[in-house]
Amino acid sequence: MKYDWKDAGEEWSEPWGNSAGQWFGAILPRVGECLPARIILEIGAGFGRWTHYLRDHCEHLLALDRKEECIDACRQRFAGDSRLSYYVNDGRSLSMLGDDSIDFVFSFDSLVHPARDVLEDYLSELGRKLKIGAKGFVHHSNLGQYANSMRERLPRPMRKLLRKARILDWEHNRNPTMSASLFREFCGWSGLHCLRQELVNWRGRRLIDCFSLFERNPSNEQAATEIVRNPNFMREAAQIRRQSQRGIDWRSWR
Repeated sequence: MKYDWKDAGEEWSEPWGNSAGQWFGAILPRVGECLPARIILEIGAGFGRWTHYLRDHCEHLLALDRKEECIDACRQRFAGDSRLSYYVNDGRSLSMLGDDSIDFVFSFDSLVHPARDVLEDYLSELGRKLKIGAKGFVHHSNLGQYANSMRERLPRPMRKLLRKARILDWEHNRNPTMSASLFREFCGWSGLHCLRQELVNWRGRRLIDCFSLFERNPSNEQAATEIVRNPNFMREAAQIRRQSQRGIDWRSWR
């Protein structure tokens, strides 16, 4: 199904009030340790919802998306900003970028949908494209953690009815082949080390999403990944939404 982008993706920030609230209240606190970074790569730029904020934390921002219409929208939205370069790819390759060229890679609300092979390919590429010691933050699916649960054995029509009755929660198009544990494996195969993972709920009870922080680290001596389970992520969103509704000036938020 073709998405019409009539609200430029802003509608996905509605639980936080708006994209400013989501960025300053939920995302920046989780990536702040990685910023500023001289060269940032954003995977899945869309219509520039996070590009708008990332560009103020770098000397150069590489906005990447597999949809030509998204990159065209970003070119128009950020016309005249010399800090940005734009790329359309096949949804899994970074061959247009030089090796050892990226200081920080970021992806949010995009890589929750692709299957495991896409994440594996991207991490394999990032094992070469990131500079030594450079970090990345990727928001991806953890739905695969529940692949063998009892609910998955129910007939699909029954699952749909139970979701409508709010007995089961929705999966929000998260990919069932991807999980936090697989992300750690892919990092290990690619010369990357997964530093921290936060497993969060997304408009439901199950922790179907994961925020993974990783780095390119060739050392064989690596600490274990810190894994945090956060079932209150959407309560956090509701609190940020209330702040947004009170008219907080997120531009001055620290």
